[in-house]
Amino acid sequence: MEEILCKDCGIKSSAVKVLSPLELERLGNNCVGVNFRKGDVIFKQGAFSSNIIYVRSGLVKIHMTGPVEEQIIKITKAPSYLGIPTTFGEKINQYSATAIENTTVCFIDIDVFKEFIFMNGRFAYEIVIELCRNELNSFQKCVDRTQKHIHGRAADALLFFSDGIYENDEFILPLSRLELGHFINTSRESICRILSDFSKAGIIHLSGKKIKILNRDLLKTISKNG
Repeated sequence: MEEILCKDCGIKSSAVKVLSPLELERLGNNCVGVNFRKGDVIFKQGAFSSNIIYVRSGLVKIHMTGPVEEQIIKITKAPSYLGIPTTFGEKINQYSATAIENTTVCFIDIDVFKEFIFMNGRFAYEIVIELCRNELNSFQKCVDRTQKHIHGRAADALLFFSDGIYENDEFILPLSRLELGHFINTSRESICRILSDFSKAGIIHLSGKKIKILNRDLLKTISKNG
């Protein structure tokens, strides 16, 4: 754990940026920072939830156990909030969150978070904006997963990590082949075959988990055509 001085934090959320000095002090007195290593579970599906979680650094997978197997719902990059719908709704986690890189999060007391929403309209507005953005993004991902063919979904995943996470054509894939399959709704065997196909076609260079995109235009075409 680490001491949190919210007023001095350089990675405040847009909501926290509008808090007054007194509110920032109250926030700092009611949250705790925790470091998680890659593979550590931040919170588990089915467990009671009493905190809002703010991811300050790192990368997190949101995953849910279904009737047959696990499904990775999304990959969340810092800075971002986790658990707002669950904590305000059922108060039982409807999904799990696991660090897929070394990650630091702040656990914020739910009562203090609610107090800010009730008392500070600008804070509440910024939270609503983030929730709306996340919901629209989830809708688009759902459509892509159900309507695109497997090669299109695989191309989407590679572009997502390249553009949305690492902002580089060369990166270390943070997921295992099995997890990547869970991310795009396919099997481990299928994702291995597709990555091999992409490599043979000169679209990517593949070395274990290290991936380098060699032909971005073709990868985008595969993504677009599904």
